[in-house]
Amino acid sequence: MSGKLGFGYLYDFRNPAWAGRKSEDLYAEILDAVAWTEGAGFTGAWVPEHHLADDGYMPSPLVALSAIAARTQTIRLGTAIALAPLYNPVRFATDAAVLDILAQGRLDLGLAIGYRKRETAALGVDFTKRGRMFDEWLQIVTRLWAGETVDFDGQFYRCSGARLMPPAPRGRIPLYIGGFAPKAIERVARYGDGYVGDAGAFDGYADKLREAGRDPASAKIRVTGLMTVVARDPATALEELAPAFHHVNNSYGQWFDEDRALGMESFTPMSLDPFKASGVLEVLTPDQAIAKFKALQQAIPVDHYIMMMPPGLPVERFVHYAEVFAKDVLPAFA
Repeated sequence: MSGKLGFGYLYDFRNPAWAGRKSEDLYAEILDAVAWTEGAGFTGAWVPEHHLADDGYMPSPLVALSAIAARTQTIRLGTAIALAPLYNPVRFATDAAVLDILAQGRLDLGLAIGYRKRETAALGVDFTKRGRMFDEWLQIVTRLWAGETVDFDGQFYRCSGARLMPPAPRGRIPLYIGGFAPKAIERVARYGDGYVGDAGAFDGYADKLREAGRDPASAKIRVTGLMTVVARDPATALEELAPAFHHVNNSYGQWFDEDRALGMESFTPMSLDPFKASGVLEVLTPDQAIAKFKALQQAIPVDHYIMMMPPGLPVERFVHYAEVFAKDVLPAFA
């Protein structure tokens, strides 16, 4: 299944209190870092979405991506992921079309339904209906991007005479849909251009493609490897990086535990020393990383691997580790 494999980073713009940063300064430095990664040979910049987070986790990914589009020229950019049921579909389709124009056709969208009742409650969405809402939502946005004038009378959304002006420049914005439950994977096969999430979902994704009458050879997977870092001295790197990634692990773990609606087991909150010993944070040498990614290429149709800039790590230290990756790993996948 070997094909071209690109690499990029997820930027969640979090600013934990212990980092002691002003958001204005942090945002500016993140934009500088994204621009640097483009020059270093990375091919993706991805922004996720969550709400009500004490550390300022990015709640407005399309706004952040507009700033990234203005600072870059060639890198792919997009959401990974946006919480689709929290948006009016006509408004989202419109904003995404404008963003794709600004990005000159570089926008990809990772979408899912979310897993936190607090978020849906805050935005007036029924948590129990978000999957069915997403199905209607996808019908509307894809028809709008295709240039149709849309009249829609569904259970959750209604619109009359909706169309995009200016239109979506490519007639469609590539959709990488996430999720773990069988219905989520079915949705990927039906509506998506690919899947974003865990590499272990491929077999189920391929089965759903067959059921939908699509060739599994057409599958595309973007793997989120948020806990993957490359360093020439992994032991030293682990000591430096563990506090930032520990924050990631514990915040996600707490969110997953709130409603147990993710559809799989994932991060487990723990104290720092057990976290460092757990292996959750995967610090690899360049040779280990190359072997890992080449094996992944052989196993599944992965076209992009998403790492992250962890919250609280000084930007210059993120650039240090990204530079090691760029110099020691990227040439093996050129």
